[in-house]
Amino acid sequence: MVVTARFLNRFGPRPPGVATFHTSVSSCNKEDYYNILGVPRTASQKEIKKAYYQLAKKYHPDTSKDDPKQKRNLLNCDEVKRKQYDTYGTAGFDPGHAGSGQHHWHSASSIDPEELFRKIFGEFSASGFGDFNRVFDQPQEYIMELTFNQAAKGVNKEISVNIEDSCQRCDGKGYEPGTKVQHCHYCNGTGMETINTGPFVMRSTCRRCGGRGSVITTPCVLCRGSGQTKQKRMVMVPVPAGVEDGQTVRMPVGKKEIFITFRVQKSPVFRRDGPDIHSDLFISVAQAILGGTARAQGLYETLNIAIPPGSQADQRIRLAGKGIPRVNSYGYGDHFIHIKIRIPKNLTDRQRDLILSYAEEESDVDGTVNGITNTTSGKNTFFKFHRRGSVNV
Repeated sequence: MVVTARFLNRFGPRPPGVATFHTSVSSCNKEDYYNILGVPRTASQKEIKKAYYQLAKKYHPDTSKDDPKQKRNLLNCDEVKRKQYDTYGTAGFDPGHAGSGQHHWHSASSIDPEELFRKIFGEFSASGFGDFNRVFDQPQEYIMELTFNQAAKGVNKEISVNIEDSCQRCDGKGYEPGTKVQHCHYCNGTGMETINTGPFVMRSTCRRCGGRGSVITTPCVLCRGSGQTKQKRMVMVPVPAGVEDGQTVRMPVGKKEIFITFRVQKSPVFRRDGPDIHSDLFISVAQAILGGTARAQGLYETLNIAIPPGSQADQRIRLAGKGIPRVNSYGYGDHFIHIKIRIPKNLTDRQRDLILSYAEEESDVDGTVNGITNTTSGKNTFFKFHRRGSVNV
């Protein structure tokens, strides 16, 4: 079977009045569809479909400068037609060929070339290249910047998106205001067409009017008859509490969907581990030894932290339920406070004397302490420093 170049060179539906063609066998233009797709004859349906879409992207007129008609006659995933093609080649669809159990498609039948091409190659027909367009009509992706607190607690934030929506000039009708549409004579206004293929009769959506039953004679100058235009719109995005950096959500906008990927900034206070958060609390030496209270910044409020006596550096205090809401679950994570002891660098004379007095009584020292010496009697002695020298106490 030969699909004429006239058919392959066009994208739109066949206008009414154009005569149907007769199938014939040609020895000068028989192509092996497996070679075109670059797959072996033993390839699975999944492999054939994958190869098809790769060629679809490569030779789509919007992305390729090559001749797009070279790869349009492609094999698809119709198992029955594929077996017929494997057995008889293109002759299997020729009216003069009669295989075992095969129906004759008489040349006198009213067979539309585009429909016959679709019957052979199944869903991947050349009708408008709808499948090609779907390959490129992917949802738009956007990046939204969030602070740590916005991601943890959730926020409603606006984002500017480009979407296709109803044309404001024609209100989505596709034709110029003040004009009218014509009755589709191809389907007689029903929106469906009847296709006769020998003993079979098929009904499908009219390719002339797209199932509308009418034809636009004066397309809208703004949308060019599509009824849709690209518009910039501010959309309010309800960011759920607990989203993480790099997480993507899907959101409907008009008749389309968009994907939003969140970029969460680092916090100068908190560190995140799933629903749990961690922060540091600096306390004095006296607080660490004697205990007490300290104020710490929480995710939702300022916290009063009880410091137990004898607190050690990097000791953790757990605050249950003070973390981030659990995503896809109930409850909240925990807030872990990490104790950090602030060692003073500058001491007054009195503070130094007090520390030395404490060091004199300290017995579990592994090594030495500056200012403390061991006497021959074994008693620790410290030197009190004055401006004029040191005095042994």
